[in-house]
Amino acid sequence: MHLCDMLRFAKFEGTGNDFILVNDQDATFPSEDLAFVRHLCDRHFGVGSDGLILVQTPKEPGTDFHMEFFNPDGSKSFCGNGSRCAYAFWCRVEGGMEPARFTAIDGVHAAEWRNGLVRVAMRDVASVERVDESTDRIHTGSPHLLVWVDDPERVDLMAEARAIRYSPLYEKEGINVNFVRWHDGHLEMRTYERGVEAETLSCGTGVTAAALSAMHRGLTRTSCEVITRGGRLRVEAEHTRGGYAHVHLSGPDGEVFTGSIPH
Repeated sequence: MHLCDMLRFAKFEGTGNDFILVNDQDATFPSEDLAFVRHLCDRHFGVGSDGLILVQTPKEPGTDFHMEFFNPDGSKSFCGNGSRCAYAFWCRVEGGMEPARFTAIDGVHAAEWRNGLVRVAMRDVASVERVDESTDRIHTGSPHLLVWVDDPERVDLMAEARAIRYSPLYEKEGINVNFVRWHDGHLEMRTYERGVEAETLSCGTGVTAAALSAMHRGLTRTSCEVITRGGRLRVEAEHTRGGYAHVHLSGPDGEVFTGSIPH
């Protein structure tokens, strides 16, 4: 095995949402080989993760890098916690902690360190769709269904979430399913992620969607702490006509380990 046959990577996590990060600024990663992507994310035969992130050279003027995100099944989407980890990884690669602008599948984002946490600007949300009295649908870079329940810990998540995700309405495109409650001045939630097709310890776009749903229902105004199984995050937003702007997601993240794997 030659050195050139080894892929170097870093493993990061953001509130338990874990990712494989690859510095692909030389554009050598075989991104069309989705079988390899799935292999890397496999928790039994690969590195194991909730997604793979390639940090690439900028694709638009005025940006610092591009983030290419793959779900474990090889599909592409935006990932909130993944974007926070991508920025932290980029800082390590560049040897600094300067604010940055980067592109992802849903457009341009900004990121910075603030009080030891990574804060990322999410996309504006044009509207919050009320499906029924206990359910909202919101797109925060990825599509989310927010189901308000008495206690997320009492939900049979795999059964109930899969019944929704694979229903005729969502089977083709998929949807992330979140079970949420407001408790003691903050949100508590659990998330089933499409592409992972399982529960994750945290989901940044889901946390953002849950916070905006809470704001839309009048439970909080412009900021919200959200507790996931993997930790705490904070969402800030400004209400606009029917939607939300200046949406930011903040939380901790860190490097777990680095390594290399044949490819």
